[in-house]
Amino acid sequence: MKNFALAATILLFAAGSAMAQDTSCAAKAVGRDGKPLAGAAKTASITKCKKDACEPKAVDTAGKALAGAAKASFMKKCQAETP
Repeated sequence: MKNFALAATILLFAAGSAMAQDTSCAAKAVGRDGKPLAGAAKTASITKCKKDACEPKAVDTAGKALAGAAKASFMKKCQAETP
């Protein structure tokens, strides 16, 4: 019973710290003055953030960078899944 309580406590702390870190691209869309962006600037910032997050992941099983249609397909899927 003690092991279960300890595991539950650790799990709650881990979940709480994960929720406290908002690393989504929308949260990162702030201007130089620290204010949240709006309109086209926000859209451009989110698009760039998603592209930058997915670009390093676009590799095949051998570790070689994807190109052409394979890269386009991967990037589209990855950007749709990125928060």
